[in-house]
Amino acid sequence: AVVSTQSTGAGEEAQPAEQQNTWKSILWRFATMYIMMSVIPSFLRGGNNSTPATDAKVAPGQVSNMWPTGTQFELYVYASPEKMFALSSSSLVHMFPDLTMGEWYDGADKNGQRFYQANIPTTPELQNNGSLYLHLVAVRNSSPLNPHDPEYKSRDVVICTKQWTRYKKRKVESKTNLLTGASSNVQEGVVDGEVISYWHPNITISFLDDQRVWSTSQPIPPPFDKWIHIEEEEMQYRPVLYINDYWELAADMFTVNETIDVLPLSITYAPISIFYFQIYEAQKMQKDWNKMLGVGEASEEENDIVKRTMMETNPVILGVTVVVSLIHTIFEFLAFKNDIQFWKSRQSLEGLSVRSILFNIFTQLIVVLYVLDNDTNTMVVISVCIGLCIEFWKITKVMDVSVDLANPWFGIIPRIQVQDKSSYSESPTKEYDRLAFKYLSWVLTPLLLGYAIYSLLYEEHRGWYSWTLNMCYGYLLMFGFIMMTPQLFINYKMKSVAHLPWRMLTYKALNTFIDDLFAFVIKMPTLYRLGCFRDDIVFFIYLYQRYKYREDPNRVNEFGTSGAHPEGVPVEAEVDGEGTVTLPEAKAIEAKKNE
Repeated sequence: AVVSTQSTGAGEEAQPAEQQNTWKSILWRFATMYIMMSVIPSFLRGGNNSTPATDAKVAPGQVSNMWPTGTQFELYVYASPEKMFALSSSSLVHMFPDLTMGEWYDGADKNGQRFYQANIPTTPELQNNGSLYLHLVAVRNSSPLNPHDPEYKSRDVVICTKQWTRYKKRKVESKTNLLTGASSNVQEGVVDGEVISYWHPNITISFLDDQRVWSTSQPIPPPFDKWIHIEEEEMQYRPVLYINDYWELAADMFTVNETIDVLPLSITYAPISIFYFQIYEAQKMQKDWNKMLGVGEASEEENDIVKRTMMETNPVILGVTVVVSLIHTIFEFLAFKNDIQFWKSRQSLEGLSVRSILFNIFTQLIVVLYVLDNDTNTMVVISVCIGLCIEFWKITKVMDVSVDLANPWFGIIPRIQVQDKSSYSESPTKEYDRLAFKYLSWVLTPLLLGYAIYSLLYEEHRGWYSWTLNMCYGYLLMFGFIMMTPQLFINYKMKSVAHLPWRMLTYKALNTFIDDLFAFVIKMPTLYRLGCFRDDIVFFIYLYQRYKYREDPNRVNEFGTSGAHPEGVPVEAEVDGEGTVTLPEAKAIEAKKNE
């Protein structure tokens, strides 16, 4: 979002970045898929090079799929409290008959899918944090399931087991109204941190029709290494019966307790291609990588937002927006680079709001404390902390900072002295900046008091510290864009915009327009969607000022040059507080006229 010309201000840092993070997460997942599917195998020297199987006999040292394409089979779904499958302790939930390996046009809709809605009765053990496993059994040639049956053949039976009850710690927000002590989260018998069981009502079962030949002398590359199980005696590998849980939403899970008599289970069977199998497994490998690298995982809510976006968004719009998200990331980097470059080489502060820089430090500090207080993702915490360090660095560029060792605080701590730079204090900019914040305080103070009272009366908090942070953060979220207006006031008083870092502003403006696109794609409240256009209005005012206040060729910029003097203003020339150059010859002519 477009912010004050000095830096990234409250309007951008405090604003929730759900619409940005969603698409960046999707973009990151696509990149991870590419790395897992393309880059990693190239580093596995001596890795297994698979070849498609043919009707010819497999060469020695190679293994093929036990079940060729076109194999007829039945799929049984059993439920059991035991982890190991046994017919004696399992109850049949459903059976899909007459399935075909590699058949993509099966089912009522001719899309290869079959559905069944099952209801599994609960038991007292299951209602008290008991476990329930789903055993998926694929059988070909009508082979018996009982391994003690004389006609039983292991090669004709494929079993996949998955624990379908999930265990998570219950998280109860201990928030109360600080005035009345009332809380809407209080539930009788509910204990924060208690481990309870959850149930997900959807399951998707897939058979991977992979007919490639693998070499036994070389390791199988990921992600197939976890799924390809080779039978040494027969020199064949068992087909992959896959449970696709990628599209499961955490919001669909519900607790299993004594009030639940029946567990609904929507069962979907659908074949899966090698391409999609690698995509889903790449996401699981990404989680393993994050754990290994110590990178914080996205929350369940964030994952649900990404999945819903990918499921509900038109594929064309999805593809376009992912590309735009990549451009958004590039613009963010360029804006950051030019912002640092601008302040690193800045010599004059004329026309720039120094008070906005100081206020940005306060807003950035609020953001850092807020994310630390709300268990935010580690990468987000690192990002906002870096932003805070940059804001502190800018102080050294807009003010004269010195250390007084002769007069330390309490006789130990060195005294830090901060003074305005002469280019700021000796120009009209300082007075314009003071007036801008004076007028701004007339607007912001009532809004701050009103929002603080509203937050205290109608919202719940963990304590007074949490209330202070939430109140300040919420206030910056709603009204932080107003902090972009002091620079507009200074531009108006100086009748110039030549001092602004337009390259950095342009990148930030382009990102604002991209955010507007996200606001229309991602589901969000209408008022929040309209709020995304606030920064656009400010930037259009900047554009109007650029059009209104044409650049004066005699005005000196921050590098000591002007349009009339590109190589530098002569030393003997006089430069007034607004940057206008007066040469000695012009001054002499003016003096003669006055005579």
